[in-house]
Amino acid sequence: MVDKLRAYKDTELSPKAMLVYLYLCGRSGRESKTCFPSIKTISREVKLSESSVKRSLNELLERQYITKEHRFRNNGGKSSNLYYIL
Repeated sequence: MVDKLRAYKDTELSPKAMLVYLYLCGRSGRESKTCFPSIKTISREVKLSESSVKRSLNELLERQYITKEHRFRNNGGKSSNLYYIL
């Protein structure tokens, strides 16, 4: 289970980053704690600009709430990132 309480207690975490974190938690698998929504999808579903989502993801990475892994298609093109909830 993901420890969302840690994020709630973190007074340094911005409200936008909290929103993105809760969204990722909701999208992640119970056991794997991973998800792979695109920036565009996150932006649309949480009603933030793509720039705000990128800043929020960077904040979550810096504060060690998530890690990410770049994913690629078979033809070598970029795909959405895989996010791990820590």
